[in-house]
Amino acid sequence: MRSLLSIGILAASHLLQVSAAIPDKIYGVNLGSWLVLEPWMLPAEWAAMGGQSCDTCSDCIASEFAFAQAYPKTVDGIFDKHWSTWFTQDDVNQLRDAGINTVRIPLGYWIVERLVDRKTEYYPRGGIKHLQKGLQMLKDAGIHAILDHHAPPGVQTPEQSFTGHCTTDVEFYTEYNYHRALVWTATMTALSHLDPSFGSVFAIEAANEPIMDANQTPGYGDFQKNFVEVIRAVELILGIPVPGRSLDVQLNTANFTSALSATASTTKLFNKEVTSALADAVPILVELGFELSIPTIFNFNMAAAPFHNTREPLVANFMDINWQFNNPSNPADAQIGPQGYDNHLYYSFGGVADANPDAYLTSICNLQRVENDAALGDSPLWFGEWGLPTQFAATDDFLFKWADAQKLAYSKGKGWIFWNFKVEISDQAGDLARQWSYLEGLKRGFFTKDPSQVHDPNVCAPYIITTSA
Repeated sequence: MRSLLSIGILAASHLLQVSAAIPDKIYGVNLGSWLVLEPWMLPAEWAAMGGQSCDTCSDCIASEFAFAQAYPKTVDGIFDKHWSTWFTQDDVNQLRDAGINTVRIPLGYWIVERLVDRKTEYYPRGGIKHLQKGLQMLKDAGIHAILDHHAPPGVQTPEQSFTGHCTTDVEFYTEYNYHRALVWTATMTALSHLDPSFGSVFAIEAANEPIMDANQTPGYGDFQKNFVEVIRAVELILGIPVPGRSLDVQLNTANFTSALSATASTTKLFNKEVTSALADAVPILVELGFELSIPTIFNFNMAAAPFHNTREPLVANFMDINWQFNNPSNPADAQIGPQGYDNHLYYSFGGVADANPDAYLTSICNLQRVENDAALGDSPLWFGEWGLPTQFAATDDFLFKWADAQKLAYSKGKGWIFWNFKVEISDQAGDLARQWSYLEGLKRGFFTKDPSQVHDPNVCAPYIITTSA
C-alpha cells in the first residue's frame, strides 16, 4: 500500500476508454433508492429490513437517519445487502439494451463518511465502495453519469425521505452545512477526475430540490457561486483548462493532496469559503485513496486518471432558476465553464393541470419551460425527474400518449431522465411499477425500445394552442 505514496513525475499519456462527455441528447433514468433509500419505492424490502411506514415520515422509522439511529449495530450490514441487490449488473445490462445513455445517481452527503457528525447524525457506512463499483459497471456499458447531491447536509427541505432525514428542522441553509457541501463537492470532483471507475461522470449537481420559496433559502446564491469555484479550483490544480481562469500557484508535485493543500494555503484566486473547503477535503481524499485503491490521488500524472482522456471540465449542474419563486438567485450568474440546468415536473402532485387526460396533454404539449429558462440564461436544460403517474386512473392507452408527449416536450431541451429506473414489484407495492418504473414501462410498451423515438410523433397535434399575431 505504501507504494501508492510514491511521487515520481510521469509523462501523462492517453488511454483508449470510455470518457465522460455530456451526450448530444440525454436519454436517462435515475438510480433512485439505491444510495439514498426512499421507503415508498420498496415497501416490502423496507419492512423486511426493519423499517416502518407512517403518514408523516418523521413519526416513525421512515428514513436512513431514523433507521441508523434505531439499529446502530446492524445498520451497515443491512444496507450493504441493499446496495448490493437494488442496483446490479443485470440492471446495467437492461439499461444499456434499452438505449439509456445517462444515469442520475442520487447521493447523500454521508457517502463521504468523515463529513458526518456521529454524535448527532446517523447514517449507514460503506456506500462509497458501492458507488465506485456501480460507476465502473456503468462506464463499461458506455453509460454516462451525473452525481446528484440529493441529500445535502442539514436537510434542504422538510419532511421528505429523499433528504435522508425526515424532519421539520431544515438546516442546510447555514454556513456550517454549506461548507460541508462544498467539501463534498471538492471530494466528488477529485474522484471524478482521478478515479478510473468514475470515468463516465460528466456532471455534479449542487443540491436536489431546494425549498421553492427563495425567502427560506438564505445564502443559496453565494453557495451556488462557491460550488462552481470549488469544482474549477480542483480542475485548475489538475491542469484542466477552465475558461477565463488560470492558477496563481506554482505546483511542483504530482501528489494531488499535496497540490490541493498548497493551493488552499497560498492562492488568492478563490475566497475563504472555497479555500477552506479545499483544505478540508485533503484528509478525506488521502483516506479514500487508500480505502478505494486510487493511486492517481497520490500521482495524478498517471495515465489512468480519467482527466487525461478529455482534459474537459465537469458540467456544474443546478436546479433551474424557475424552480424557486420570490426573486431567487440565478445559477447562470455562477457560471465558469460548462453548466447545465435541471427541472423536475410531476403532474401527479397537482398544481400543473386539471386532473383529466385532455388537460394533461394540453399542458405538456404547450410546455414553455425550455424557452423560459433559456431567456434567463439557464441553458442547456434537461428534465432530471419526471414520471407517468397521474391524479386520475390512467388507462394504458393514455399512458402510451403520456409517455410520448412528455418525451417530445423534454427533448426540446437537452433531454430527460425518468424517475425511476425501477421500483419494487411486490404485493405491498401493488401496481406502483406501472407508472414509476422505466424498465416496467418498457416491458408494457409505454416506452419505445429506442428512447429517441416515440410511438406517435403527432400525439400533440390536437392539443397545440396557436396564437394569432
